Amino acid sequence: MNKRRSALLGAALATALLTSACGGGLLDSGGEEESTDGPITLGMVVPMSGSSSAIGPYMQNGAQLAINEINADGGVLGRDLELQVEDEACDPQSAVAAANKLVSDGVAVSVGGYCSGATLPTLPIFEDAGIPMIIPAANSDELVDQELPNVFLINGTGSQQADAAEAFIESEGASEVALVNDNTSYSVNIAEATRDRLEDGGVAEVAAFESVTPGESDYSANVNAILSASPDFVYWTGYYQEGGLLVRQLRQAGYTGDIMVADGSVDASLVEIAGADLAEGVYATMTQTPDTIEGAETWIQDYTDEFGEAPGPYSTQAYDAVRVAAQAIEDAGSTDGEELISALEGIDGLDLFSGPLEFTDEHTLSSGGFVILQVQGGTFALAPSAS
Repeated sequence: MNKRRSALLGAALATALLTSACGGGLLDSGGEEESTDGPITLGMVVPMSGSSSAIGPYMQNGAQLAINEINADGGVLGRDLELQVEDEACDPQSAVAAANKLVSDGVAVSVGGYCSGATLPTLPIFEDAGIPMIIPAANSDELVDQELPNVFLINGTGSQQADAAEAFIESEGASEVALVNDNTSYSVNIAEATRDRLEDGGVAEVAAFESVTPGESDYSANVNAILSASPDFVYWTGYYQEGGLLVRQLRQAGYTGDIMVADGSVDASLVEIAGADLAEGVYATMTQTPDTIEGAETWIQDYTDEFGEAPGPYSTQAYDAVRVAAQAIEDAGSTDGEELISALEGIDGLDLFSGPLEFTDEHTLSSGGFVILQVQGGTFALAPSAS
């Protein structure tokens, strides 16, 4: 057991013991025989509150749509699926409590995980309980570095996103790049990986490497540091709340070069926070959103009919996470954790929105599937060069 995993497990167990004292947690879940009747419960830990709360309902609805379709077709092993959602609030302590609740309630598979920093401390909780994790959104390389057998990612990793960022920065002919992160695992991972690629490949000079404090309203000190470095390209790798403020304050301070954001900032909220005029033209590295997926029109209509609003970022990934879980349960003929892990490793060619699924030895996608989006007319769409 490496030091990183030991620290994560220690923190998770400490919180679990506190939770168990109130009537829940890891100590309540052991020793039960596998149930073979009644619904099979899938657990989802996503942000339903906090600064990234816009994303949670998209993921919940995407997962629920898949469950509705599977149940209408007879369920899995003759049993219905049901979804239990708990709030991570993009906060590690909240996420640990949420994961303990799901373990205590006996979920078969975890199909959640949005903020990498909040997802990381839940990994040893689900591993200790023998519960597979199919992570639809969180994608820091730290999740992969734990080398846990129960963890599977169906979103491109931070390294794969950095590859896409480097390629686009090179195609734009940028020479001086400012990289800006928010000090979270996800954001630092992408920023550092992009820096390494730019420098090692001689693509561009990293003129500034800035870190902001999440939750603040004034980033003028960071903006001044960026402007003093005279970059012609700025890449923000954090979430949309701070990203919208950074875009607005950069433009208001006179910066006229290219701005690009990472996938955690791809949401209408970024445009609203920055202001439509100031956000216009901002690029993004992103796995495809529903409205950029060719042939997704029927799925979008089904989602809209079911939930009364259009799908947003990570709704398709959450939908696919449920389908992957259902396939594994069907293939295993069981909800036993070890058998499900073997079944997940054996999936070959299951058709997802991202393409036919076959996990690598690291339980990641062989291709990240990142594309370049751009704010056009106030919304994120495929950039002209990517269409």
